[in-house]
Amino acid sequence: MPNYRPPAEPAGTPAKVTLVAGTPLYRVHSARRSGDSFNPVPAHCLYGGGRFDSTSCDRYGYLYAGLTPEAAVSESVLHSLPFDPAGGARLVPRVAVTGRRLSALRLTASVDVVALVTGQDLAAVHQDSWLVQAEARDYPYTRDWAHWIRGHTDPWAQGFLWASKREPGARALVLFADRCPPGVLAPTGEDPVDFATADGRSRLDRILTPYHARLAP
Repeated sequence: MPNYRPPAEPAGTPAKVTLVAGTPLYRVHSARRSGDSFNPVPAHCLYGGGRFDSTSCDRYGYLYAGLTPEAAVSESVLHSLPFDPAGGARLVPRVAVTGRRLSALRLTASVDVVALVTGQDLAAVHQDSWLVQAEARDYPYTRDWAHWIRGHTDPWAQGFLWASKREPGARALVLFADRCPPGVLAPTGEDPVDFATADGRSRLDRILTPYHARLAP
């Protein structure tokens, strides 16, 4: 699929899901920024960047989150982390969480997102599970597809929703700043889990343990 260019028009009608005001969201982010801040920096068209980041071809602020803490942590620190053939726990490098924290947020307004969860959802945008499960080497292509989907769901699509690759039972999402109202996210009042602290690392390990993973010593 990565070398297949998007067609002129979608294969069907993109599926719309409404996340209602008050929906809790969780995200792992740099401790230098607030949990509700969108990333305003476009990714390079070919190098680096995330699955659905903006690029110079389509500029927008973007914010990734999960509907559960497990989805947020899995999507951010379990990327391509192999299992130990000897049966030991997978070790998350400390650098993967340095300067980062887990924040709990809530939607202050309802948002409409493109559902990319089921085979039918994906087929409606001429895609299959590759779009939401591809590894980082294919992200230049998934970004291009994201721009195409945005173009064909303008102006209603305020983000995308899909099954987390590392926690398929939970949902991951991206929101677009140019289509969301100001202040669309607010803290819940829970203290962020700062991975720089002993308590934060302990709480992170409790989330990682069921995935047979833990922070490296």
